[in-house]
Amino acid sequence: MEVIFLGTGTSQGIPVIGSKHPVCLSNDPRDKRLRVSVLVNWEGYSILVDCGPDFRSQMLTHGIDHIDAILYTHEHNDHTAGLDDIRPFFFRQGDIPVFAHKRVLNSLKKRFEYIFETENKYPGAPSVSIQEIINEPFNFKSLTIVPVNVMHNRVQVFGFRFGDFAYLTDVKTIEKEEIEKLRGVKVLVVNALRQEPHHSHFCLGDALEFIEDLKPERAYLTHISHVMGFHEEVQQSLPENVFLAYDNLKITI
Repeated sequence: MEVIFLGTGTSQGIPVIGSKHPVCLSNDPRDKRLRVSVLVNWEGYSILVDCGPDFRSQMLTHGIDHIDAILYTHEHNDHTAGLDDIRPFFFRQGDIPVFAHKRVLNSLKKRFEYIFETENKYPGAPSVSIQEIINEPFNFKSLTIVPVNVMHNRVQVFGFRFGDFAYLTDVKTIEKEEIEKLRGVKVLVVNALRQEPHHSHFCLGDALEFIEDLKPERAYLTHISHVMGFHEEVQQSLPENVFLAYDNLKITI
């Protein structure tokens, strides 16, 4: 399995528009972060986790011309706003499968009503195949996907386990029974917004405690804000098996 980090930034991305913060002015490409998303590739299949406002440029950067499905964590703009840009994939492939919680699907239907229209549909609009998911494992192609329920302040979010790999973003709290779903995972990705505590995201300390509990072979931090600090400096402070993810990083599980 290969995982491509398409974006590792928080909702505004880095650099933030108009910001003079030193990280926003950094020349290190690892300090430039698009909105958070990953592409999971296995056995010739590809599944996109979240389709945010930078989706088009992310696809062009990596020369991606086929995706088998989109898996949504939750309905916030930085995770969903790119849905219209699936049009080139739809024109080549037909309806794109979209997996999401019922609440997220309802949100998408309101925001992108023309995509879900069934009568008098505009001929240039893409179409999707809706796949509602609940907090139970499901199969896609040759892969079993295990949803992991977490809370983003008061918003329910799904993380996902794909075999030995798990991806969680926008986590603030997680119940013990959900943590147990992650036991034995070899590679863990989890959000770490900044070093100071935050009301709806893991801060760096929260993420490191979570990683220490699960003890994966490797862990990667994502959904990172500019106030976390410079990539190079923060990385030097982390345990040897914990890494700041960065845009365009590719890992193999």
